[in-house]
Amino acid sequence: MLRPKIKVFLAASLAASLMTMSSCSKIDDFGNMNTNPTVPLTPLTSALLTQTLSNVGSSYAWDQGGISTVSGLYCQYFSETQYTDASAQYSKPTFNWDGYYAGNLKDLQTIIDYNSDPNTAAIALANGSNANQIAIARILKSYIMWFITDTWGDVPYNDIFNADANGVIPYTSQQQIYSSLFTELSEAVAQFDDGPAVKGDILFDGDITMWKKFANSLHALMALRLSKKDATTGAAEFNAALNADGGVFEEGESATMDYPGGNFNSPVYNYYNIIARKDYAVTDVLIDGLYNNYDDRYYVFGTGEGATGTVAGQVITGFPFGLTRDDAIDFLNNHASFARVVGSSKTIFTDGTDFNVSTSPVVLLSSSEVYLARAEAAYLGWTGDDVNDMYTTGIRENWKQWDIYAGELQGIFGGGALNGEDYDYYISQDNIALGTETGDDYAKIAYEEWVAHYPKGWMGFADWRRTGYPELTPSVNSSLGGIPRRMPYGPNEYSLNPTNVASSASQYTGGSQSSDSQLGRVWWDAQ
Repeated sequence: MLRPKIKVFLAASLAASLMTMSSCSKIDDFGNMNTNPTVPLTPLTSALLTQTLSNVGSSYAWDQGGISTVSGLYCQYFSETQYTDASAQYSKPTFNWDGYYAGNLKDLQTIIDYNSDPNTAAIALANGSNANQIAIARILKSYIMWFITDTWGDVPYNDIFNADANGVIPYTSQQQIYSSLFTELSEAVAQFDDGPAVKGDILFDGDITMWKKFANSLHALMALRLSKKDATTGAAEFNAALNADGGVFEEGESATMDYPGGNFNSPVYNYYNIIARKDYAVTDVLIDGLYNNYDDRYYVFGTGEGATGTVAGQVITGFPFGLTRDDAIDFLNNHASFARVVGSSKTIFTDGTDFNVSTSPVVLLSSSEVYLARAEAAYLGWTGDDVNDMYTTGIRENWKQWDIYAGELQGIFGGGALNGEDYDYYISQDNIALGTETGDDYAKIAYEEWVAHYPKGWMGFADWRRTGYPELTPSVNSSLGGIPRRMPYGPNEYSLNPTNVASSASQYTGGSQSSDSQLGRVWWDAQ
């Protein structure tokens, strides 16, 4: 797999240390953080990059009760085990975006500004090619803005750092944001040069080829969001991504963040073992679906405490979705081994991987997701790819990502080696294979995309909204009138930017919420 094993990691607490004249990317390089007050301070672009990347896994993949987690509730990856307001009642969340704009986006814009300004570019060059630093920052800005706009819809985008003295700034339509993001990603890929390697890159370790593939892969998945709203533009942008310099992720490639452990733990491990909370479980919807399809991902998507896998019966208990608080607590008290988020392929293989340890990686975007997107695009007639080849490769890549494709079987399975045999059986079933009399091919592709995004709730939620698959049943304990389709604007906008938020909120209606409704549809979420 073409990704570095990151041995060092910078925590968010280092934000105050980002102003210095020296250059470093490893945490142990920082040493004494005191600076000479007589020396002019300049943003350390390598540290800003590391700072941003260090937040990605815990902000966009598994955010421990944040937007991605709640999105995972909506697309029924997760259930709440005690406080069930978000999943049972679909209570209106109050997430603000201030931290994204003032944090990572501002840091990335600083990297761009200091590498673009002739007065500071020479200093910034000490941390790598100016062009490459700018390109990487543009790619990451696009990734974060994609997350933001898919969460809320219309949001501030143009001139986001040029608000007036009162913090007032207009919103940009999601359609325009998408158009701008396509341009940003294309220009960023074309901007890379052969200059000095970029420092502070704890994702790809300065590998420009992988940054191009990441950008193009993001571009392709963004384009697929337009499948029902603007298929013509979507197809054009999808093909532009496939044909761009570097191409997209291929087999064994991904954007994966590794953690060193110690004080810098993988976010899922941190949640269950350091914070020691168990508010979230994997739903019976997902767990039972995997089990009933003879899908080995069942054993790693939600291993229960003390559970050991067996082919004879189900031992990993999915948590029912949408329970009231009393019913959830009752279930919790009677099912101690309910499915925690991600588990271990050691359940199946003696040499398997435990995905809930301090050093567990977080996958931001995988080859599996890209191949399955290509399968859907080919099904829609956008490309000349072979639909079945893209589809089966995408599934196989996901099995390999979760380390369940090959290895020495546990004794409970009879021992011996398994090299794709379970996978071959899985894709041969009529309800999984394409072109059979059982099920609809589009629904099968969309289901596999939903599974492949796990546990990134925001990605699963977006594709569920776009495709309608899998077919999910709303909580019976909610009076909202359906499963939410977006996050409402946060209270800070109503306090600080009331005119602009009111104008944008008015277009999102649904159910009893006449404005800023959770049932309102973002631009690409066509009926």
